[in-house]
Amino acid sequence: MTRPSPIFVAGTGRSGTSQLATILGEHPQIHRIPIETRFIVDPGGLRDVADALTTRYDPYVGDDALRRLNDMLTVRLVGRYDRDRGHTVPQAIGERHYWDAVGRLWPQLVASTFDESVPAAGSGHAGWTAGPFELQSRRRAIPRYFGDRGELLAILRRAIDTMFGGAAADAGKPAWCEKTPFNLLCMDFLWELVPEATIVHIKRHPVSVVASHVDQPWAPSTVGGVLDWLKPIYQRWLAWKATAGLGARRYVEVKAEDLAADWPARRKALFESVGVDDFATASTFRSRSLDHRDDQFDGDTRARIERALAGVIPAMGYR
Repeated sequence: MTRPSPIFVAGTGRSGTSQLATILGEHPQIHRIPIETRFIVDPGGLRDVADALTTRYDPYVGDDALRRLNDMLTVRLVGRYDRDRGHTVPQAIGERHYWDAVGRLWPQLVASTFDESVPAAGSGHAGWTAGPFELQSRRRAIPRYFGDRGELLAILRRAIDTMFGGAAADAGKPAWCEKTPFNLLCMDFLWELVPEATIVHIKRHPVSVVASHVDQPWAPSTVGGVLDWLKPIYQRWLAWKATAGLGARRYVEVKAEDLAADWPARRKALFESVGVDDFATASTFRSRSLDHRDDQFDGDTRARIERALAGVIPAMGYR
């Protein structure tokens, strides 16, 4: 077998990203990071820091970006227990690899720190002093400015290698796969960070995607709300794709329906597209897992969705 490149899985959400990542992770050459790590593309993550310390730099923007990254890496992801997967992000990656990477980031991103005085809450009223439990100062970071964006990206890439590469090595595999659906809208940054990465975009019929979103606790519960959520995602993706020059990139686009319709052949093609030999995985794509939502909407509701997504559906390769 050849050595595959790192893999990012992308999609709109509810399009088969989790199942695809599971299948890729069952290959003997690929380790799936078994949770959505979120810290690369989410607000407050590495993508925001990359801009805040380069093109958007000023001390306040940089301090804010580092403060949010610190909160994400040391509070939110540490305390967010994934009930389906049974662990937090550090546990999924490996505590040693995770904290090694986090600890090495700060000296490389922060020039220095200082304590900023915080006025007492009543200081504008007769000069009242601070109460006994009021904070009288707060820690501020002076961020480094990177005139060479490549220098900063190399630092962020080393953190990824420590975390994901370390997790893959622990699993005895040479490559890793990370799945966060909105990798879909951040491909330029992902290729900046990991130029050799393969990005696999899995699609599903947009009407089925709408149907599945309606049933999710984290999404709008009405068809109108879901259309408001999804339509700009599709529009932004299609506008970007039109000018992205994907033919020169390691980019793979697959339909969940095609995988289910001819699994063994499509599986072989999928693995070849990410640079490995075919492998009979325990997990599969099955038509019954995809078409069970075909009758979820009555005729009028389906027609409404199709009208709202009239330009999107054919552009995504469906009818």
